[in-house]
Amino acid sequence: MPASVTSSIPLSVVAAGFVTVLVGFTSSAAIVFQAASAAGATPAELSSWMGALGLGMGVTCIGLSLRYRAPVVTAWSTPGAALLATSLAGVSMAEAIGAFVLSAALITICGLTGWFERVIARVPLPIASAMLAGVLARFGMDVFTAMKARFLLVFAMFLAYLLCRRLWPRYAVIAVLLLGVALSWWQGLLHIEASQLVLATPTFTMPSFSWPVLVGVGVPLFVVTMASQNVPGVVVLRSSGYATPVSPLITWTGVTTLLLAPFGCFALNLAAITAAICMGKEAHEDPGQRYLASVAAGVFYLLVGALGGAVGMLFTAFPRELVLAVAGLALLGTIASGLTGAMSDERAREPALITFLVTASGVSLFGIGAAFWGLVAGVFALAVLGWFRRAAPAPTVAARAPAGPEGVNPR
Repeated sequence: MPASVTSSIPLSVVAAGFVTVLVGFTSSAAIVFQAASAAGATPAELSSWMGALGLGMGVTCIGLSLRYRAPVVTAWSTPGAALLATSLAGVSMAEAIGAFVLSAALITICGLTGWFERVIARVPLPIASAMLAGVLARFGMDVFTAMKARFLLVFAMFLAYLLCRRLWPRYAVIAVLLLGVALSWWQGLLHIEASQLVLATPTFTMPSFSWPVLVGVGVPLFVVTMASQNVPGVVVLRSSGYATPVSPLITWTGVTTLLLAPFGCFALNLAAITAAICMGKEAHEDPGQRYLASVAAGVFYLLVGALGGAVGMLFTAFPRELVLAVAGLALLGTIASGLTGAMSDERAREPALITFLVTASGVSLFGIGAAFWGLVAGVFALAVLGWFRRAAPAPTVAARAPAGPEGVNPR
């Protein structure tokens, strides 16, 4: 293990990892529960699902981050879980597992062949930055909309963030989180009395391959995971200045899903929103050391996996407004960086604005999320405007400055 891992780890790194897992679970754990229930999962199978997902995310976060010295954060496919919640009715658990295996195999092929990396490398950098800002914009706005429901809680957290950004910027998110938990406890908003910490028990299900389920569930699960999750995940890495090779990341998420699918791991992918938490200055001042935050997140994911659904229920005990405030405040710096990158090139300013607006709108077509359609709209606008203006092409994601130490581009 690298010496930097065994040495003293800043508290900000641990806090960033915890917030990453907190936001990931509280924002979509209920959707995973619904997906498992739609497949007729028993309590033991539900625990196995959460255990397999936690194990997969933990292993890939830790392994890939240490391997590439970059904050590589993985997550389950939230759009995929939403798809499963609506499409697994009447499908047996064995047939559902078969669909997971097909989707994982297709993702693995995309990584091994390298075609996904070649496609994403051609995305213009202003468009990619605008998509990142659009993906995260809702979280920034949620800080202020949450004040309507819990003004005292959220306003106090917002004020603490501003003061800490002025006095102790490195520990701003930590202070916000601790204050939010303390105020929630004082107001009686923490509901942890029903949570019981019980170890997860793996439940193996032999996959069954049914053509209607493979085509109707497996292929759409692959499409939404790649388009709605892996595309933004790569954009977050690139926009944050990390030149990590994409194909191995996609390959390992696919292989890990393939191995854990019989236990309920339906789809792992590169994270976008939660990954941005580990890539900001709040995690670590040195970009080359921010991978420690994703390693910390991986450790928390392993803990969640070991305790199965009980920890997922524990995370949901936090008040919703607390989670919205912590996530939004932790992402303000990343949103600002995305907007700066989107508007930096005058030739691509209007297409970047279109990308931002489409992505931030949350529009969904054919089961594919707004991030993908924002990317499509921006590239289309850039092509049309570039044709009539005959302007030089905008710089692409692959055309960033050469990577500096630890695989991080100088900023």
